[in-house]
Amino acid sequence: MDREPQDGTQPETSAPTPHERAAARRHRELSRRVGEAEARMERGRERHASVWFGLGTFGLVGWSVAVPTLIGLALGVWLDGHYPARFSWTLTLLTTGIVLGCLNAWYWLSREREEIDRERSDDVDD
Repeated sequence: MDREPQDGTQPETSAPTPHERAAARRHRELSRRVGEAEARMERGRERHASVWFGLGTFGLVGWSVAVPTLIGLALGVWLDGHYPARFSWTLTLLTTGIVLGCLNAWYWLSREREEIDRERSDDVDD
């Protein structure tokens, strides 16, 4: 609202009203929130780009259980063939492989969950 006075003196400048300052503050806050939401959506698109991400995660958990189980099974069959005992090496090492695989999957998934929670808390804090 600058006006040029007729007598050649400096133009009058009026300070923004409290209502204008509040509107500007709301506009900045809205712009910041929209920007954060957009950034969050972009990160989500990058991370969860397709159904293949879900299948890959599912497969990774499956393999983290299957590999120790198969190793335990193979080692148990070999030990039963070369070192017979009163108990079955195969069943013992198969069970051990399943337990280790489940612990491995649980550890991996809990680590992923912590990372997701950390990202969400960072988004809320910003």
